[in-house]
Formats: sequence, C-alpha cells, structure tokens
Amino acid sequence: MSLSRRGFIAATAAAAAVVGAGRANAETAVFTPGQPEYLRATLRGYNRRFAAQPVRVCAPTTAEEVRIAVGQAVSDGLRVAARSGGHCFDDFVDNAETKALIDLERMSEVRWDERYRAFSVAAGTELDTVYRALHPYGVTVPAGICKGVGAGGHIAGGGYGPLSRRHGLVADHLYGVEVVTVDAEGRAALTVATADGPNRELWWAHTGGGGGNFGIVTRYLLRSNGSDGADPRTALPRPPASMLTTRIMLPLTTEDAFVRFLGNYLDFFHRHRDPGNPFAGLYAPLSVRPTLTGSIEVLVLLDADAPDAQTKLDSFVAALTDGVPVPPLIEPATRASYPETVEQVYYPKAPVPPRVKIKAAYLRRPYTVEQLRICYRHMVDPTVIGESELELLPFGGQINAAAPGATAMPARDAFMKMLIHAAWRLPSDDEHLVDWARRFYGELYAATGGAPVPDDANGGSYINYPDPDLADPRWNTSGVPWHVFYYGAGYPRLQQVKAAWDPGDRFRHQLSIALP
Repeated sequence: MSLSRRGFIAATAAAAAVVGAGRANAETAVFTPGQPEYLRATLRGYNRRFAAQPVRVCAPTTAEEVRIAVGQAVSDGLRVAARSGGHCFDDFVDNAETKALIDLERMSEVRWDERYRAFSVAAGTELDTVYRALHPYGVTVPAGICKGVGAGGHIAGGGYGPLSRRHGLVADHLYGVEVVTVDAEGRAALTVATADGPNRELWWAHTGGGGGNFGIVTRYLLRSNGSDGADPRTALPRPPASMLTTRIMLPLTTEDAFVRFLGNYLDFFHRHRDPGNPFAGLYAPLSVRPTLTGSIEVLVLLDADAPDAQTKLDSFVAALTDGVPVPPLIEPATRASYPETVEQVYYPKAPVPPRVKIKAAYLRRPYTVEQLRICYRHMVDPTVIGESELELLPFGGQINAAAPGATAMPARDAFMKMLIHAAWRLPSDDEHLVDWARRFYGELYAATGGAPVPDDANGGSYINYPDPDLADPRWNTSGVPWHVFYYGAGYPRLQQVKAAWDPGDRFRHQLSIALP
C-alpha cells in the first residue's frame, strides 16, 4: 500500500467514524416487559397495525453478541426475529409468534475493511449514515431515497433508489455478508459468505432473497463487481457531482388529464428502460394522493454532470405534459451537490409511523387506458382522503444489465415499480382502508386473477414490499404460487440454501423461503 493511500484511508476513516461515535462502547442490553426501553423497541416498526410482544428484546452491539442472543433464544425455545431500521411493511417481525426480538439499532457502523477490501456496513445502519460515511471516499451506493431505512432488510431484498437506473441495485455491489445462522442441532454460528468464497450460495441468497429467511445479517461487505478493492475510492460507484431537482404537479381535475399524464409518464420510461439509455441518470418518482385538493406530483432528480442535463430535463417535461389538457405547475429547477441533494431532497425518517397496507408490482409494459382509469377512480375516492397514495417508481436502466440468475433478485426486465400505499392513523379505519387497497389492486389485475402474474405486461413484485395476500387464494385467484411473484425461477435454489443454512426453519415469517 502506498503512503499516499495509507494517509488517505486514515483521514477518511477518521471522518467516517464520527457517524458511529458513542455506539462502539455501548453495553449489551436486554429489555423485558415493563421497561421503557422495551416499549420503544417493540413500537419501532413502521406499520402500527402490528406490534410484537416478545419475552425479551436484545440490543446487541457486536456480531458475537447477536450469535449469543440467538443461541440463547433457540435454547430457550423462543421464536427469533430481527429488526434493523424497522421498515418492514407487514408483520414479519411484529408478529405474535416473535418471542425473542433482536434489535440491531445499536449496530450502526460504516468502515473500510482491509481484510476483505470492502466497505463494512453494520446491519443496523440507516441509509443516511451510509451516505454520509461514504462521502469522504467519493463513493456511494444506489440505495433508497428514504434515509431512515436500515441496511439490514433493504440490501437483502435487493435495495434500489434514485441512482439505481445508473448503477444498478445495492445487491449488485454486495461482495459479502456476515450472518448468524443456526444448524440442525440448534447451535448458532457466525459465518462470512463472499462472492468468491466457499459459502458463495449463502452470499447469493442475500442478493435479493429477502430478510428473515436464512439467519440474522450482522454486516454487509460492499464492493462493486469490477473493483479489486485495492483502493476504497474506486470500490463503489461515484455519485454525480451535482443533481438537478424540480417538481411537476398536476391537479386531479379530470379523468382524461390524469390518463394522459400518467400514460405519457409510463411511455417515457418504457422507451428508456434499457441499460445505458440517455436518461439512465433520471429518477422521477410519481405520487398521487387522494386529498381535498388532490394532485399528481413528480419529483425529478437528474444527474447534472452532463453538459446537456438541462436539455434532458426539458425533454422529459415536454414528453410528460404533451397533450395534457390541464397545465401543470412546474417548479424552477435547482442545482445542488450530491450530498446536498441527499440532505435536502431525500426523505427523512417519519417521526410517528402510520398504519399501513401495501400492494406492489413490477411493470414490463405500460398500463392500458382502462387500467389507468381504474387508478383514477380509486384515487378520487373521497373515503380515502388522507395519507394513502399511489406511487410509480422508475426502474430499469442498469438494473436490467444483470444476467438472469446472477443475483437472487429476478426483476431484471421491468421498467417501473408500482406501489399502492394505504396509510392511516385510527384502528377503526383498518377494515375500510385494507379493503380499499385490495379492491384497487384486484381491479387493476383482474385479467390475471387479481395479481401481477409474470407475463409480457407484468413482472411480479418486490419482496421488500411484501404482501401476504399473494399467498392467499381469496385475493390471488391466479393459481400462481406467491414465490413466483417475488423470486421467479430462483426459488428452488433459495430453498436449497435454506436447507443448508437453516435446516430447522428457525427464521421464518408469512412469506419466508420454505424448506424443500
């Protein structure tokens, strides 16, 4: 190692270490019912429809402490679940069967690991911390726009965000994973699995196989496939130096305007879905909320490094508004550095989580006019005015460059992700809002049994947006098993990994990988 590189690593490591200050020396803690810390830990999940009531909550600070906690729970006959950032949309963690909750919040650290020549990211680290820690090295990861999401479940499910159309999924930059597993005799062990090591299948299963299936991840090792790790400054993608940001808003006035606007939007991203397309640096999530003054909002984030960035932005706006009978409101575009964009535009952590029901799908082809009209009818329903929304999230680009089977994430030919995000506050609204989400989704996919059965138009769904309804024949009448939607042809391979590393099925939930 050169002296210049040594000095650089020392300086950047010192800067990055600030984000984990005060955590490294924290003592192991176990909380039981009645303690204030127990209440906070059990209510830390994103979806207030569910709350676990475990016998104990363990808050480890090291991988070894996780191993000990898991081993003790198994010895005591307690069902184990782990929480990272707490953003699971369903009851995979907050479940009545969870009796030992391993809360990884205190395991928050990002550092350069010389042994593996990769960035080590502890599973409890929030994405905001990851972005800040990587910045001194001049690199980043194409992770989520919600800064409060924890690395633990996000990366295991694939992980995507505003830079994914340019740089792929986070899983595409996963070199290794450290996991606590339990063998057939109930013994907990700590294993490191890498892309080029003897435990490669366990690594592969964490490149989109979802959390809570094989063990408890304690840290990830991040290094891009094309890097040898000789220098941390080239180990991960470089972010754009600056980004253009604007918002485009269209009032929900007429059905025809809605259909034309969303149709234009979907057509644009369908045309620009291939790797290396001219608009790979564009991420523009669309949101529709049924409020009293309902509107469509498109947040535009564009890589501004290219000299024609403004021309590309103008081209996108023109394509989006072409033929729309209602003039949209377009905010003046602003230019900011990448760190400033993350700080000012990416979404902060919600202070008080709502009650939630989500339904999701990948699109391989734009929705038909009739499907868009179905969307309109449900989004102007006055009985769901509040926090619920329909989201369209651009996909494709470099994500679609990965070969089939290279990772456990099968969605490598979609151009868009759709999310029905029903959200509310009062338990008395549970039945109505859950039913609204189910009816909306069922009508949208009525031609394929109420679910996005993979075909020319549909690409299944995303395991980080889990929906147990896909495993319920009342709501999925297609006859297609739930795992086809999330894992495609890779499911039998995931089952073999499950058999090898969790033969006792200690780690399970409603949509967990089944033993073969």
